[in-house]
Amino acid sequence: MTAAFALLGASVGSFLNVCIDRLALRKSIVYPPSHCDNCQEKLSIGELVPVVSYLWLRGRCRHCGASIPRRVLWVELGSGVVFAFIAWRYGLSAELAVVAFYYCLFLVIFVIDLERQLILNIVVYPAAVVALVISAFLTQLDIAPGIVINTYMSGVEFAPGVASAAAGGAIGLVLFLLILFVSRGGMGWGDVKMAALMGLVLGYPLIFVALFLAVVFGGLIAVLLLVFKMKGRKQGIPFGPFLALGAVITLLWGADILSWYLGLF
Repeated sequence: MTAAFALLGASVGSFLNVCIDRLALRKSIVYPPSHCDNCQEKLSIGELVPVVSYLWLRGRCRHCGASIPRRVLWVELGSGVVFAFIAWRYGLSAELAVVAFYYCLFLVIFVIDLERQLILNIVVYPAAVVALVISAFLTQLDIAPGIVINTYMSGVEFAPGVASAAAGGAIGLVLFLLILFVSRGGMGWGDVKMAALMGLVLGYPLIFVALFLAVVFGGLIAVLLLVFKMKGRKQGIPFGPFLALGAVITLLWGADILSWYLGLF
């Protein structure tokens, strides 16, 4: 089953590459069929085999010789590895489906922001709605976000997962709104929306773990880029990829990281 999900993940990665390429350009992810962006030639089935086709074609279009971005290979390969891992970890279960969905979501956000410095509303807003719906069922799964809190509003008892998600979303939104106004342009509105989405996905208090990891990773990479003179002090670095990375790590190991940290005191 793990091997089957590795193949499935690579195939899903191929579709995610289509989403990454087209969503930022406001194009349909369904039509037209996959084609070379340079010569517009429709790709055959043999040219669409995940990972294998890229290696067979040596990263170039068979028709015009145009270079195929290496990102295509890494997304397919990485998705295959991640799907195999979560299949091994969760087995054939609802947890597997939820984690796989969130991985795909954050991967698309990661790559688009890295390449285009955009966090798209067309991705974030529908994902936020889906995250709220999923949170209503999280208490019955083995990936319930954070410490469950109960809340009442107008006499109606909310599902603990929804309360945790709502609290996480509010925390992410408020914290990054404050950063947005204090930094005066150092943080974008896309990052604010992304932080709120992460809170809805991860809940309270795991949103703090994800944001902390994002800040640490972002700071380390920024320092390295400055030290090796790959970026200047006044050049911006997209923060969305670090938020996405922090979210995925927290989704998989956040509870363990939080338990370890609290155990230090």
